[in-house]
Amino acid sequence: MIQRLISAFLLSVGYVVISNHWHLLVTIGKSEKWSQLLTLRSTLIIGFAHIASTILVGLIVGWMGLQVAIRYHSLFEIVAPLVLIALGIVYIIIHLKMVNRHHHDNQVERMNRTSVTAFIISLAVRMFFPPWIKLESSYLKAGKFGWQRIYSVSIIVIIVTVSMIFQLVYLALKGIDKFKFC
Repeated sequence: MIQRLISAFLLSVGYVVISNHWHLLVTIGKSEKWSQLLTLRSTLIIGFAHIASTILVGLIVGWMGLQVAIRYHSLFEIVAPLVLIALGIVYIIIHLKMVNRHHHDNQVERMNRTSVTAFIISLAVRMFFPPWIKLESSYLKAGKFGWQRIYSVSIIVIIVTVSMIFQLVYLALKGIDKFKFC
């Protein structure tokens, strides 16, 4: 069990450090002249939304792992890798579809209060839909051992991912404030 929990912890740390999701929040907060409090609140909302879809998919994958382990214990060693390969293919397809979808507009206007709320909600919804597929292997393997391990993986992922994104945004905001730009 401890290996699954350590794996979930390390995957969460690596995901946050490697991913660029938190850079976006710092950049938007600064460019729109949001207060530190608004930027950090937005970080929590968007961070929870992003990890929520991963947890939902993880619970489904964990349940599937549990069902396979209960019904087909001897086949688990064959079925688990096949499910992971299928998830990997889905991840590759999603990635390939998203490659050329980044657009930048140089004519950005400052947002008013209503548009800030709408923007935070739309970004939270946008971050909800691409679940973090790479983590689902931890759920599949945890499912073999029951709901307690599935829930343990979920708790670790939520705490580590959201708190680290929050801390990185906070530290980045503090670091940027030390520089005085024109």
